[in-house]
Amino acid sequence: MNLTHVLAFHRVATAGSFSVASRLAGVSQPTLSAQVRSLEQAAGVALFERGGRGVRLTPAGEQLFAATRKLAEAMDEVSRLLSNNRAPSRAHLRIAADSAVHVLPILAELKKSTASLGFSLHIDNSAAVIARVLSSEADVGVMAKPTNDPRLFSTMIRQDRLVLLVNRKDPLAQRKRVQLTDLAGRDLVVRERGSITREVAESRLKAAGVQTGQVFDVGTREAVAEAVAAGFGVGLAFASEVGRDPRLVALRILGADVAVAEYAICLSERRNLGSVAKFFETARQLAIRNGWLTDGNNSGS
Repeated sequence: MNLTHVLAFHRVATAGSFSVASRLAGVSQPTLSAQVRSLEQAAGVALFERGGRGVRLTPAGEQLFAATRKLAEAMDEVSRLLSNNRAPSRAHLRIAADSAVHVLPILAELKKSTASLGFSLHIDNSAAVIARVLSSEADVGVMAKPTNDPRLFSTMIRQDRLVLLVNRKDPLAQRKRVQLTDLAGRDLVVRERGSITREVAESRLKAAGVQTGQVFDVGTREAVAEAVAAGFGVGLAFASEVGRDPRLVALRILGADVAVAEYAICLSERRNLGSVAKFFETARQLAIRNGWLTDGNNSGS
């Protein structure tokens, strides 16, 4: 048995696709695919059903995944013990998030009581954030996608809503509010598939029967703002993420449910451990203090 091949299988099973798993593992997709094929050949059984929109575990794959979850947890615990022995006085959090905007205020507050705090922050879409937490590549995830996965502990840390970003020279910039029907025929800039912004936008536009013009998908909130400022179209973003850009105007969207929220997640068995527990408690206190758990503070107008 080749342990590398077993871990390759675990990464793909956790992520739900070879492309996401390869990105998280930092290896090429052909390499990861070859490792999984070698494991299947050694086992003499297919572990995945491969399709155009990802992969599904076969019955044999489900049995193996139950075992590799325990293996991954054990390896992660070994890594933590070694890390603690190497630097016992320093707390280090690995965080995956869909935007730094929601994470940095929590870390800044946490650092006031934890002078030795260190962290690494990886920005990606919600699907990848979940995959990183499940694969133990991140201690904490912060994202907009709600989850009821029993392996995860999740708590809301902010209520929010989508707003329409327009270039200040756009005729819509003279207004404070828009309807989704105002987007008909307009070129649209939005986060990539896998992001909650894209998911909510597509769902609400479809429900309203609105057909936009060309859709430009980009990887970050900052890229959405830059593309709108450059004249590629109107954009959609979280109200709390807009900031103050003199080139842009944020308009509230009426007549559609564009409420969203931000959640902090971790593996259920780790919610009460050290710096993870401190992160969640700090996030809770900050949310209460700033009124982030009510939608009223995010008007977007």
